Amino acid sequence: MSTLRDIHAQRLLILDFGSQYTQLIARRVRESGVYCEIYPFDITAEQIAEFAPAGVILSGGPETVTEGSTPRIPEKVFQLQVPVLGICYGLQAMAAQLGGAVASSDKREFGHAQIQAEQSSQLLDDMFDSSGVVNVWMSHGDKVSSLPSGFTRTASSPSAPIAAMEDPERRFFGVQFHPEVTHTDNGEALIHNFARNICGCAGDWTAANIVSDAIAAIQAQVGQDKVVLGLSGGVDSSVVAALLATAIGDQLTCIFVDNGLLRKNESEEVRAAFSGAMGDGTLAELNIITVNAQAEFLDKLAGVDDPEAKRKIIGATFIDVFDREATALKDVNWLAQGTIYPDVIESAASKYGKAHVIKSHHNVGGLPERMTLKLVEPLRELFKDEVRKIGLHLGLPESLIFRHPFPGPGLGVRILGEVKPSYADVLREADAIFIEELRNANLYSQVSQAFAVYLPVKSVGVVGDARRYEHVIALRAVETIDFMTARWAHLPYEFIERVSNRIINEIAAVSRVVYDVSSKPPATIEWE
Repeated sequence: MSTLRDIHAQRLLILDFGSQYTQLIARRVRESGVYCEIYPFDITAEQIAEFAPAGVILSGGPETVTEGSTPRIPEKVFQLQVPVLGICYGLQAMAAQLGGAVASSDKREFGHAQIQAEQSSQLLDDMFDSSGVVNVWMSHGDKVSSLPSGFTRTASSPSAPIAAMEDPERRFFGVQFHPEVTHTDNGEALIHNFARNICGCAGDWTAANIVSDAIAAIQAQVGQDKVVLGLSGGVDSSVVAALLATAIGDQLTCIFVDNGLLRKNESEEVRAAFSGAMGDGTLAELNIITVNAQAEFLDKLAGVDDPEAKRKIIGATFIDVFDREATALKDVNWLAQGTIYPDVIESAASKYGKAHVIKSHHNVGGLPERMTLKLVEPLRELFKDEVRKIGLHLGLPESLIFRHPFPGPGLGVRILGEVKPSYADVLREADAIFIEELRNANLYSQVSQAFAVYLPVKSVGVVGDARRYEHVIALRAVETIDFMTARWAHLPYEFIERVSNRIINEIAAVSRVVYDVSSKPPATIEWE
């Protein structure tokens, strides 16, 4: 009988010094097929030893090593006898702590730069072509001014004479630039080289292996017990459902709550995704209880126009409905949740207030303590892109896996002001037209998020020979990598015109359509 290989055995430790790119480092490492975890830079020597990494990556950060009270690398890292890669601040801290020197640059360097190869490098050679020059992304105010003993300079730039350094004997490496961002050419080759070749990891972190590992873990954790899951139709809960259905079959019951604020045909599409009518037909049919709670939600929202109050009402009502339905089920011991790794990483938790720490418990849904169910969270190690990959591996349709984000309160926060059933019906139709046209024009996957918003103002319009005095619909589409910042999508004028004409002609309760050209910041992506 074959045994599953431990896909966590070969792993890298990422120490976070407060960089905005730290999670991106971890994603790049995992894309190279190697498991890794993020911890704050000030974890203890005992924790580092217990983690037993095959290599360590030191992130960038906003501080300067030229001041005495700023973050430092734990000495234990240099005693592990494993490869260490310092990025930006990690490079500078390594240089300062190992006997080199760091000084302030004449001016902060932020943005595109070119580095020049200075000699052959175990770390960098795969990045360079025959010119010996490569474009990178810099973000620093300090620079290494002298090398520690045992190190050689492997790359330079006009503003950073020591843009990269390494000690091949001890396998210590440092780069001033950020290989993890897409702006650095061949940066993924550097991280792949470090994780796979220098650290010697086999590359077991693949979608197929993750699924096999998760199924075995679920079966071991749950046994013969029954599990309940709140299925929203979003990517995370859908992938949890697919994993659990594969692992434990009809021991799983999903509860789908229709709150009257969902997208058009949401319930039908979720059912189809798990029925074999979509995907490759290998998914097991789910036990789904669909709860029509539209009246309950919309009655409680009547007369409420404050955005935060609406969110709280929708959240509290969902808990009440889900709790009521889950309690009615017999012999359920486990609650499944779609917690993912970014949910688990909480910022500003080190003693310096700059790094991340792992939460001991993360109840994403805010479900009441009275439920007394044990948690099963099979995605809590995964980033969103990994969740999508295993969803595809499990046979979920691309149309579900790559659908745009949808807020928890649903259309409740896309109807500005009071939420009325008639407003929700109008918005649902307008949004469906927008999304349908995006798909027809092959634009859906080119924008990160797109949706319609119902505005609490009326405008005069003329349809045929008749005067129309109805509400306004705003269209919103953005392009973003991380949803922290976003640019309004520059959709073709002809496309926007076509969507506007359809909405006004097909929905009598709309007299005007506008397009939102606000970027984030200063605006937010959602309107409420």
